[in-house]
Amino acid sequence: MPRLRFVTTPVESFENAVDAVGLELRYGANVVLEPSSFTAPMGAITALIGPNGAGKSTLLHSMVGLVDPTGGQIRVMGASPQKARRRVAYVVQSKEINQSLPLTVAQVVAMGRYANRGMVKPLKTDDKARVQEAMERMSITDLSSRHLTELSGGQRQRVFMAQGIAQDHRIMLLDEPLTGLDVVSAEAVDRTIHEEKAHGCAVLVSTHDLGEARTADHVLLLGKKRVISGPPSEVLTRENLLAAFGTGLMHI
Repeated sequence: MPRLRFVTTPVESFENAVDAVGLELRYGANVVLEPSSFTAPMGAITALIGPNGAGKSTLLHSMVGLVDPTGGQIRVMGASPQKARRRVAYVVQSKEINQSLPLTVAQVVAMGRYANRGMVKPLKTDDKARVQEAMERMSITDLSSRHLTELSGGQRQRVFMAQGIAQDHRIMLLDEPLTGLDVVSAEAVDRTIHEEKAHGCAVLVSTHDLGEARTADHVLLLGKKRVISGPPSEVLTRENLLAAFGTGLMHI
């Protein structure tokens, strides 16, 4: 395993990766999240769980400044999401890709360096090393010259994970990264999540899997347009789960 490189900002400077106070989120007139206060700690894995449509993706969007609060505030490493964005790697779920873009795996992973160098500056030796390291960690080095359209869904997800870890970051946001993956890809993603935690990064993972949420260090349970925050043993109680998911959860 290659040596892992991280930005020099001391993680000890931040107790929490995310702090929200009275956070309200809307899409037009539609209230996605009613005023809620919660935290997500640094150096830990935080699971975002809730029923479909509960606002998990919207909440992740707010953490990188793609959705502005309509009430309250959200701080990322003590700053606004816009100011903290360069140190936040956001990996969305791998979906359909533009067939007309002739991008290779190596080129897509190299985009992870754009946040710090920009799109027009050539990559330096250290940038190239970071890209190579990211591909090695996700076991996609042998795919480096292949086009994204030639890859399976699991392979594409590993490519986008590599793009995220190639970026200088202290926080990694993952939107349902394990959904529909083959065993090899799922193991690579899960291994990377725990490597990131071991090196002091905060990893926030949205999921619909209660088992995954129970193994996290911290949980944000979304339901009834509110967020309940805390350790899994305190948040994932019968009462809270029934309030979030309804009586259909009883079958689980």
